[in-house]
Amino acid sequence: MRSVPEADKRIERNTMSEIAIHVENLSKLYRIGELQKYKALRDTLSDALYAPFRAVASLRNGHNGHQPTCYGHPSNNHFLSLKYISFEVKKGEALGLIGLNGAGKSTLLKILSRITKPAEGYVRLHGRVGSLLEVGTGFHPELTGRENIYLNGAIIGMRKKEIDRKFDEIVAFAEVEKFVDTPVKLYSNGMYVRLAFAVAAHLEPEILLVDEVLAVGDAAFQKKCLGKMEDVTHEGRTVLLVSHAMAAIQNICSRAVLLNAGTMCADGPMAPVIRQYLEMVQSDAVLPLDNRTDREGSGSLTFINFYAVSPSRGVTDTVCTGEDVTLVAEYRAGNESALKNVSVAIPFFNHTGQQMFTCWTRMTGQDYAQVGPSGEFRVHIKRFPLMAGRYSLNLFSEVNGYLADWVRNAAILQVVDGDFFGTGHVVSDPHGGVAVRHLWEYVARHSSLER
Repeated sequence: MRSVPEADKRIERNTMSEIAIHVENLSKLYRIGELQKYKALRDTLSDALYAPFRAVASLRNGHNGHQPTCYGHPSNNHFLSLKYISFEVKKGEALGLIGLNGAGKSTLLKILSRITKPAEGYVRLHGRVGSLLEVGTGFHPELTGRENIYLNGAIIGMRKKEIDRKFDEIVAFAEVEKFVDTPVKLYSNGMYVRLAFAVAAHLEPEILLVDEVLAVGDAAFQKKCLGKMEDVTHEGRTVLLVSHAMAAIQNICSRAVLLNAGTMCADGPMAPVIRQYLEMVQSDAVLPLDNRTDREGSGSLTFINFYAVSPSRGVTDTVCTGEDVTLVAEYRAGNESALKNVSVAIPFFNHTGQQMFTCWTRMTGQDYAQVGPSGEFRVHIKRFPLMAGRYSLNLFSEVNGYLADWVRNAAILQVVDGDFFGTGHVVSDPHGGVAVRHLWEYVARHSSLER
């Protein structure tokens, strides 16, 4: 075996010291239909206690940190959600992890957070890890907010004095002062996620993993989260962020990794990777709704077709700024003959993933008390406000307060310049956006000499 010169060893050590996350040939195989057992608090603590001994046993067996191949080729009852993923993240770097639904983003974060094990490959993490992967990740429902703050801090290796120093800041950020000594199982979803994010971001982990935190909470909370994550990156800590909001992820991250069906298909600066992602989004939106498998919900109501109708073009996927437009979403019910308390929403997004506006029955007080087993929802928009560009839209429905169907990037709508103001001049702006009805007024100011 060739000996490695000492200088080369020093270079290798210095290079590794700059790396926060090292992922090598990572694969994950799920058995379809396999149920996850609920873990009580004693099970969680027991797992944490015995983890070091399992690691030593693994080393003795010659695994050396690599996860052995658990399965051969996937069979019909297995699903390969990650396929030989490899990348590195430097200390202090903010990396965006993007991809369509089912691409493997959340699975990758769960492996990095040590919630689940890979089938092949390994991960090296250099530093304490804080994570927010879903509402209340790492919280135990029977413990109070105060107890969960200290438990989470202890899990990532913080001393009690460090947690004491950050405690008031965490509670204030989460706005749960009155409920900090209440068991978190009694929290609303909003309180839960505010506290979960506050704990993950404020307990000073060297590595912060965040999955779709911008998809929950109100606008003020989302803005607060963005500001906090920007602060974290400026403090030199490493951030790995999953989001479908491209505008938000561009503000925080300088680099992106694009996943598609479990494989890594791009790694580089944000702009070109986002362009590749948006091309995938548009090609996905061309699929008939009936063929879309990347949807969420109970299936009690399923969208099967969507189209726009305009006076100038009839049934179309291209509309004019300023013309009256009707959007039609056809649906069918699952096994029910009638659906009660139905809410339908159609949010619009620009090419960067920024939400422009939403048509929602709840906003206009028009949720349906009951609908039949099949039909269509129509929304009429006077003087369509979006300026020229390509926009994607989601289809979302609730039945009796539960998510029934949610299809992201359900369709692409092309908008061309039009006479929004009825002046004979078309509305045009290279940056796109929304046209707003408005009226200008001029008021003259007389000089002192004229008085």
